[in-house]
Parts: sequence; C-alpha cells; structure tokens
Amino acid sequence: MIVPDTSQTAAAVADHYDELDPIYRRVWGEHVHHGFWVTGRETPAQAVEALSDTVAERLWLAPGEVCVDIGCGYGSTARQLAASRGVRVTGFTLSAEQAGYAASRPVDGVDIRLADWLANGLTDASADAAWAIESSEHMADKPGFFEEAHRVLTPGGRFVICAWLAETGATGWKVRHLLEPICREGRLPSMGTREEYEAMAVAAGFTVVGYEDVSRDVARTWTICLRRFLKVLLVDRATRRLAVRGRNRIFMLSLPRLILAYRTGAMRYGIFTLSKGTGATAP
Repeated sequence: MIVPDTSQTAAAVADHYDELDPIYRRVWGEHVHHGFWVTGRETPAQAVEALSDTVAERLWLAPGEVCVDIGCGYGSTARQLAASRGVRVTGFTLSAEQAGYAASRPVDGVDIRLADWLANGLTDASADAAWAIESSEHMADKPGFFEEAHRVLTPGGRFVICAWLAETGATGWKVRHLLEPICREGRLPSMGTREEYEAMAVAAGFTVVGYEDVSRDVARTWTICLRRFLKVLLVDRATRRLAVRGRNRIFMLSLPRLILAYRTGAMRYGIFTLSKGTGATAP
C-alpha cells in the first residue's frame, strides 16, 4: 500500500469536495466517478451511468431491496438505481455541498446523509446490498471500511467496490512521481493494491466472488476532464480564482498525472464483487 498520509483526514476530504464542488459539477457533472465505455461509443454522460449500471448488475439488485451507497457524492447513482432497479438506498457523503445538492433533488426511496461511513449508525444486518464507487480510497481506516460493510449487510449480502488501485510492485519512480502525488492531490490517505484489498475483504469476513481490471475502459475519463477543465478555465473567472487561490488547487496537477498513471500502468481501476456468506466470520 502507498505509504499512508495522516494529514488526509475525513475533514480534509470534505473540504476538498466542498470547495471544488463547482468545478466537479461543471467539468464532469452529477456523477463523481469515472465513465465506463462498454462499446467505446458512449458519450461521457452515458459512460458514467454505464458504470453505475455495471455495479447494479454485479449486485443482482431486486426491487424492494435495501441498499447502501458508501460515498454517494451527489446521490446520482442512488437516484439512478432507485429508479431503474426499484431499490431503496441510503447514501453517505462527507461533503455538505454534495448532501445539499442531493437534498434539492429528492427521490422516493433515497435517503442521503451527511455522515462518515466509519460512524454510519446503521443497525447490524440491515442492508441487502452495498456499493462503494471510488470512495474507499478516501478512508484512512480501510480495514474498518470493510468491517462496517460486513456488519451492516445481511447474511448473503452483496458488496461491490470500484477502486483506484496502485500497480502491484510499482517501481520507485512510479510511486514517487505518480502514486504518492496523486494521493496528496486527491486527498487519499492511501492507495492499495488488488491483493491488499482482497486481503482486507477476506479478513473482514467476505468471500471474493470476482474481480475485474477495467482500467482501459475508464481511463479516457481524465483526458476528457482535462480538456473540459482547460476550456472552463479560459472562460470562467470563478474557476480561475479557485485554480490560483483555492485551498485545494493542488488537485489541478493531478489531471495530467492521472492520465500518465493509467498510461504507464502505475494506477489500475478494479471492480471487486464480494459476498457475505451465511454465518461467515472473520478468520
């Protein structure tokens, strides 16, 4: 695992998304996650919804099921799956701006909460399925992230995680010049490898049902974001002000760095499918 950075606290993550909220929505939209190009012909808007649908398919969601969206952002995936799959969703975000945006777009069966997943307050065995799309990276206590999901899910419950991952055995150059700076710039306390995620999942009591590396299918997200960001930078004074004076302006450096991290293989994008087996216990 990339060396943990203790300065990247939950408060720092919340501040990042609160301050950069206008840029995230203007550059990429209501889904704060990668696009997934299944055919390669999708528009960016279709691609981000395709990633949410991919998660739903791996969870085998059924109407009426109770679900949890861990790190729900603006609640877009929760709203999408509540509408398309007929499920009920409780989402958690650290960002007051994201929670406020979600509250302005209420949907039956969707409850978005401003709260830390590691102190979520949900009762044991209260959810049928859970997903975490690019949120585990922001958690300092990654074993706790898995343990809370295991606690909250019913026996037989399903859990899908979409995660930014460090290349297994990444060279020192990739770590120093790509992975560690990406963690600093994106407020990630650490970035794990596939093997580390699977080990933490098993330690929490999950069975690893499947894993897919979809790096090639999502990587174009950052080329599109960089192009859009540069265009907005030219025409929008508020964006220029944030880029020059914002507390989290360092994130702007990550756009070209993320492109290079994917191209060199230093960073991977993985989708884990986990199951809480009946009577499963942590080893």
